[in-house]
Amino acid sequence: MKYFIQTYGCQMNVHESEKVAGVLEDFGYTQANAIEEADVIVFNTCCIREGAETKIFSNIGNIKPLRKKKKHLIVAVLGCMTQQKKSAQNLKEKFPWIDIIIGTFNADLFEDYFRKVLDKKAKVFDLFDKEQDIVENTKFFRTSGSNAWVNITYGCNNFCTYCIVPYVRGRERSRKSENIIKECKDLISQGYKSITLLGQNVNSYGKGLEEKITFPELCKKICDLDGDFKLKFMTSHPKDFSDELIDVIANEDKMSKVVHLPCQSGSNDILHKMNRRYTREYYLDRVEKLREKVPNVILTSDFIVGFPSETEEDFALTCDLVKKVRYNSIFAFIYSKRKGTVAETMPEQIDIETKRKRVNILLDIQHAITKEKDKELIGQTLDCLIKKESNNYVAISESGKTIYLNNFIDKIDFNKYYKVKVQEVRENKVYGTIER
Repeated sequence: MKYFIQTYGCQMNVHESEKVAGVLEDFGYTQANAIEEADVIVFNTCCIREGAETKIFSNIGNIKPLRKKKKHLIVAVLGCMTQQKKSAQNLKEKFPWIDIIIGTFNADLFEDYFRKVLDKKAKVFDLFDKEQDIVENTKFFRTSGSNAWVNITYGCNNFCTYCIVPYVRGRERSRKSENIIKECKDLISQGYKSITLLGQNVNSYGKGLEEKITFPELCKKICDLDGDFKLKFMTSHPKDFSDELIDVIANEDKMSKVVHLPCQSGSNDILHKMNRRYTREYYLDRVEKLREKVPNVILTSDFIVGFPSETEEDFALTCDLVKKVRYNSIFAFIYSKRKGTVAETMPEQIDIETKRKRVNILLDIQHAITKEKDKELIGQTLDCLIKKESNNYVAISESGKTIYLNNFIDKIDFNKYYKVKVQEVRENKVYGTIER
């Protein structure tokens, strides 16, 4: 018996799919290579952008013939999209053959729901209005190679005007540090070389806990654990990106020097309308202090293009900020209205052609910078893991940069960091050698 999980959206969803996979593995199912092979199909949904929701409905509809052919097939849909009652009801009415429809607030009860479907052959349609207590000691079937995701918070209190997350994931809740540290310790003993702490805003970790602890203090505790690993985190909110955190990144060898710091816009007017609660000047100050303390930092970011009322001048300020910061890479998204958010009803919505034009301009600017940043790597020695790609071995740096190897050493240890010296950039590819 096999299962297939289709995951949409962010790393948070990827990690939650690992949770679902852990449940199914305990029931004796194994992972299918293709959806057609599966006896259980799970759609873990996202509703951050409108396009994602449309795609999910289409993909669910596409398996209807498979559902008719395989009478024993179990189909489950969960996640952010199904936390919205209207979307969940639409699913139930349009696809009555779905066996399980649940949201994010009750996803930790998936095992109970699945057993109910198996034992009673009953369908489950169960949505909670209030976020539940954090469930510990969850089993995972991890699928991210040498990296392990570790949730430290759930939910969000920021209420950015474009974002649906606080409405579908609830208010922010932090896990106890002792549980996080135990999980990290277990992962290190299992050989994981990279641990990524997850939360909608990891920087605000600790709020609401009886224990007085900050995110930088949590990072230090994890870095004190024995083992050869790198500690990463995402997502980080600029308004809470403290000097204390910058010092931890700079001073702890196990802290990754790759920082994802979403900016979203270079215009103070647009940042205010987004309810981001920082200014362009404050953001640039955070970047300056980070680079002062961590000269070799790899910096990435997110931007939303075409937010309601964004003028050519606002967009020009975003382009200017990208040129000033000189990120290693960015993710740029066209603004998409989400029902229930403040921005949905804002006047002066931007037409799609203007948004497409602007996002392409921004990506072209960053593409040129990325090429220049790649050339700056020449002569640098980077900590890398080695993996096999086709018939060759390649090195993967902390930032995820693929380095094609000019040499080879016997007995590669795939669970060990190697020093790789970058030698050249050719045809948009980076080449280097493993130092012996």
